[in-house]
Amino acid sequence: MKVGLVGLGRMGGAIHARLADNGCEVIAWDREGRAMQAAAGRQVRLVDSARAVAAASEIVISIITEDEGVRNLFCGPDGFLAGDVAGKLFVEMSTLRPTTGRALAPLVEAAGARLIESPVLGTIPSVRTGNLLALVGGRSEDLERARPLLTKLTRRIEHMGPTGAGYAMKLAANLGLAAFIQATGESLALGQREGLSLPQMLDVLGESAQAKNWVVRKRGQLLGEPDDMTLDIRTLRKDLMSVVATGATDGAGLPLSASVLASLSAAVVAGWGDKDIGELARFIRDEMGQTFT
Repeated sequence: MKVGLVGLGRMGGAIHARLADNGCEVIAWDREGRAMQAAAGRQVRLVDSARAVAAASEIVISIITEDEGVRNLFCGPDGFLAGDVAGKLFVEMSTLRPTTGRALAPLVEAAGARLIESPVLGTIPSVRTGNLLALVGGRSEDLERARPLLTKLTRRIEHMGPTGAGYAMKLAANLGLAAFIQATGESLALGQREGLSLPQMLDVLGESAQAKNWVVRKRGQLLGEPDDMTLDIRTLRKDLMSVVATGATDGAGLPLSASVLASLSAAVVAGWGDKDIGELARFIRDEMGQTFT
């Protein structure tokens, strides 16, 4: 199977390796030269544009960061839709606003191709073991065409509904994660101000039903030890901006989202944006926690 891949960042790079190891011929491009250099020499055919990726592939995966970047990826002068894409299937795996997917789908169909969205739950280790959870929005027949490919990456594929539904579910999930991290940081800040030891608090929180998996997994990072990058704070902030914008468009009051976004923005302004999201709890505990009286 010839699979196109645009986006060779942390997740995209892991996806490329997983697909290559599972018998796919991968044709790839990234707008960042350093990502292209890092991919050189691996089991991948590198080309010079998104348009070239689409031309050489049967199914095309895209996984980049921002809504505007994805719009340019499809509609830009050297984007997917600048060439003949009749019969192609695009599997868009970025974390975007539902409105972006709903705007792109008719443009792709007008060009004779099809589009599903498939943002995922899981991090790089999940990619490596094929344990992602795909949240699909789009037509069921297009999902069935993509299923053999997605099965190589996932433990479960959930068809959330029509275009936009997959992105909506991913934003909802990331909101829950960000709110939990903020709550954990505030819990640790409060406990430390009361004289509790950090290791003991983590022992107890690691046994609580709502916190067990994440706190145990991030224990070392919460103690200040180095850990692998999963998702950076800046990207999670972008996702919360999308949550707040989507809520405003839909007329949904999301006061907690706005509060969490303020914390994420404070972390980015303080220079923590490129750190892993586990560091957000430490930022709230050590930096914002100083405001506790």
